[in-house]
Amino acid sequence: MNHAIFEKNSLILLLAALIVVSIGGIVEIAPLFMLESTIEKVQGMRPYSPLEQAGRDIYIREGCYNCHSQMIRSLRDEVERYGHYSLAAESMYDHPFQWSSKRTGPDLARVGGKFSDGWHVDHMNNPRAVVPASIMPSYPWLAQRPLDYADIADRLSALRMTGVPYSDEMIANAKADLEAQVAPDSKGAKAVLARYPKAQVRKFDGNTAAGAGPTELDAVVAYLQMLGTLVDFTKYDASGPNLR
Repeated sequence: MNHAIFEKNSLILLLAALIVVSIGGIVEIAPLFMLESTIEKVQGMRPYSPLEQAGRDIYIREGCYNCHSQMIRSLRDEVERYGHYSLAAESMYDHPFQWSSKRTGPDLARVGGKFSDGWHVDHMNNPRAVVPASIMPSYPWLAQRPLDYADIADRLSALRMTGVPYSDEMIANAKADLEAQVAPDSKGAKAVLARYPKAQVRKFDGNTAAGAGPTELDAVVAYLQMLGTLVDFTKYDASGPNLR
């Protein structure tokens, strides 16, 4: 093929390059417009319960994402240390997502169930009590502050506007569900489990005194204890359909 016309005329070369790049871009992008979602739906995924969402908001408020990532890469050393690599579906309801890019502390994508509630309580109050070499700051005020959840229904409504599938029932019962999740003997505990499968119902901060309401520590520990627990990876098949 004679390339002289392109080699001698930079304008024609630029135009030809733009045409080739445009064709390649169209071939790659056009199929995406035919898909309802680019994220594969995975069995088990659900929106955060009101208590878990409140805990996530506090987690972001305190800047925990600056030192902890929530994304396990598909590298052997990461998978052996932290567990199954992260799926896109696991972050589909996260606004904003917590992948992060820095690990001063360990990745938390699979931290749910790895430690007891008591361990998390001690870790938040004084990290050195459970991890002597930790440089993480202490967060003792979380156990002392009552959780402010007066606007939790509004928060869920705002998330629904971004695509999180909170139903009218979930939003209407947001405050009651949050209170019930820290009161396992309450009448509403079963309703929480029905609306949010695999939600954990108990007093996460360890304070079971009569009249003890939800604290910020309850919310944070509830959030941490559910991370990575929704997908059953013993049944997950990356090569087959995983629709819920």
